[in-house]
Amino acid sequence: MNLINIENLTKSYTERKLFNGASFSLQEGEKVGIIGINGTGKTTLLKMIIGEEETDEGMVTIAKHVVIRYLPQHPEFSPDKSSLDCVLEGNVTEENRWSIESEAKAMMTRLGIKDFMQPAGQLSGGQRKRLALISVLLSSADILLLDEPTNHLDNEMADWLEEYLKKWRGALIMVTHDRYFLDSVTNRIIEIDKGLIYSYQTNYSGYLELKMARQEREMSSERKRQSILRVELEWIQRGARARSTKQKAHIQRYEKLRDQQAPVQDSQVELSSISTRLGKTTVELEHIHKSYGEKKLIDDFSYIFLKGDRVGFIGPNGCGKSTLMKIIAGLIPPDSGQVIIGQTVKMGYYAQEIASQKKEQEKEVDLSYMDPKQRVIDYVKDTAEYIQTVDGAISASAMLEKFLFPPEKQYSPIGKLSGGEKKRLNLLRVLATSPNYLLLDEPTNNLDIATLTILEDYLDRYEGIVVTVSHDRYFLDRTMKRIFAFEGEGKLKQYEGGYTDYSLKKLVMKEETEAEQVKKTGNISKINTKESQKGQRPRGPKKLKFTFQEQKDYEKIEGEIAELEEKIENLEREMAAVSTDFVKLNEIMADKESTEHLLEEKMDRWMYLEELAARIAKQ
Repeated sequence: MNLINIENLTKSYTERKLFNGASFSLQEGEKVGIIGINGTGKTTLLKMIIGEEETDEGMVTIAKHVVIRYLPQHPEFSPDKSSLDCVLEGNVTEENRWSIESEAKAMMTRLGIKDFMQPAGQLSGGQRKRLALISVLLSSADILLLDEPTNHLDNEMADWLEEYLKKWRGALIMVTHDRYFLDSVTNRIIEIDKGLIYSYQTNYSGYLELKMARQEREMSSERKRQSILRVELEWIQRGARARSTKQKAHIQRYEKLRDQQAPVQDSQVELSSISTRLGKTTVELEHIHKSYGEKKLIDDFSYIFLKGDRVGFIGPNGCGKSTLMKIIAGLIPPDSGQVIIGQTVKMGYYAQEIASQKKEQEKEVDLSYMDPKQRVIDYVKDTAEYIQTVDGAISASAMLEKFLFPPEKQYSPIGKLSGGEKKRLNLLRVLATSPNYLLLDEPTNNLDIATLTILEDYLDRYEGIVVTVSHDRYFLDRTMKRIFAFEGEGKLKQYEGGYTDYSLKKLVMKEETEAEQVKKTGNISKINTKESQKGQRPRGPKKLKFTFQEQKDYEKIEGEIAELEEKIENLEREMAAVSTDFVKLNEIMADKESTEHLLEEKMDRWMYLEELAARIAKQ
C-alpha cells in the first residue's frame, strides 16, 4: 500500500533551489534512510511531509487514516513540565495510562533519564532529544519520521534503538549519518542530490555500490555524447549542401546534444592543513581526579599520549567523557592530578556543542563559541587571515570556499547557518590553527556522511595525535587504534583496536566471567534448567561437537565460497562488456547483488564454523 506520495516537488529558499521536480513514495513496511550533504533539504523534506513546510510546486499526498509521528532535530518542551509528562503527552488515555506510564519509565531509564519528575527546563539538549524520541516510540503511529535519532545516544543506547527499530512493524523514514545504523535498520536509501531524489532498494552498503554504478553509467553516457557531438560538429562546420528536411533534423539532433547538460560532479569539502612539529613531550595525564558533588567522574586516570596516537573515549552519557576532554584542553581544572603539556603541542579543540555565549567558568579563548551576529568570514579571520595547507598559504576566503561556503554566504551572519554548516565552520576554524594535537568531541554529530568520509581520509594522513569522544561505531572503527571505556565509578579501561574489537573483547570477557562463575559455584542451572526443575541430578556441561548439518557444511563451504567469488568476477567482466546495454546491465547487476548477498551469508557461516571447530579442538 502506498502511504506517502510526492510528485514533482519544487522548493526554494531565496536563490537556493532545494528540490526541482523531485518525486518520492513510501510503501507499507519500508524503512527508508535519507542521506545527502548538509543543506540539500533532508529535514525540509520531513517537514513538508508533516505539513510544517509548504511546497512551492508539486503535491504531497498522505493515505487516509495514516498516523505520522515526527522526531525533530531540536525538540522543545514546556520548561515547567516534568520529564514524564513530556513523554506521555499525546500518548496517554484513561484506558492505557498504567501500561503506557510503565513502558515510558522503562524506556526513560534505558536512555539515561532517571529523574522522571525533573522539569524539562532543567534538561540538556541531548536529554530533551531523548525524551522526544521516547514519546515518538511510545505512540501508536503508522509512520515514524526521525531526524537524527542517534544524536546524543551513547553506544549502548544506539544498539538498543537499532534493535527496537529493526522489530518496528510500521513504516519509517529517518535522517541519520550513522552508517552502521543505516546498514542494519534500513531496506531502502534515498539520496537528495542537486534537487532530485534518487532511490536505492538496499541498505547503506548496497547504496554505495549502486551509486557508483549509476555514476559510471552517467559518465559513460556523457563520453558517448561528447564523441557523437564531435562528429556532428564536424558535419555542421562543413556546411549543409542543401536545405533538405533530413539535414534540418540532423541540425536539430546536434543542437539537442549540444544543449544537454553533462553530469554535475559533487562539490566536496577539501580538508587540507599542515600540522606543526611535535616535540618529544606531548601530553601526559597524571592521576587525574574529577567529581561533581558526590558523583565521581574520573578516578585516578593516567596516560601518556604517544606520537601518532589515535585514542577514542567511550561510555554512557554523563560518565565524564566531555569533562575529560575539557580537562585535557585546559578549559576546566581537575580536582587533583596534573596535565603536562609539551612546549611544542598546539591543540585544536572541536567541541560537541556550539556555544552561542561565552562561559565565564571556562577559558576566555573557546573555539566552541560562535557569535550568531558575527559574519562567517570574520569568524575564521579571528583565527588566521591565511591558513597553511599542503598547497601553500591560502586566504580565509579561499579556505571557506574549499569548505563549501561560497562568497555570498561568507558575509552572512553565523546565526543564519544550519546546524551542520555551523559544525563544518567550527571544524574549519579548528584546522586553521594548524594543530598537532586534535581533540574531537562527538565530531560526527550533524556532519553529513560525505564530510565525515573526507574527515576520516584526512585523519588517515594527519601526522599529529587524535583524541576523540564518539558514539559513532563506524567512525571509531575507521579512525581509532585504542579505546578507553568508562567502566564503574570514574574508572577507565584500555582496549586495543577500534570499536568492533572492543565489543568482541567485552563479549568474550562476559562469557568467560559467566563460565568462571558457573565453575566456582557449581551452579549449572542455566545449562540444564529442565533437568534441575525435574529434580534430576545436574550433569556437567555437554561436550561441544558439530551437528550433522554443521559437519556437512564445514566440509564443503570453502569450495562454495570460491565458486561464488569466481561468479562475481565473471559478472563484473560481463558488466564491463555490456556497459551501454542498460537493460542487460541491470540484469547482471541484480544477479551480482544477490550473489554477493549469498557470499556474505556463506562467509558468516564459515566464520561461525571455524570458531566452533577451534573451540572443539581445545576441549
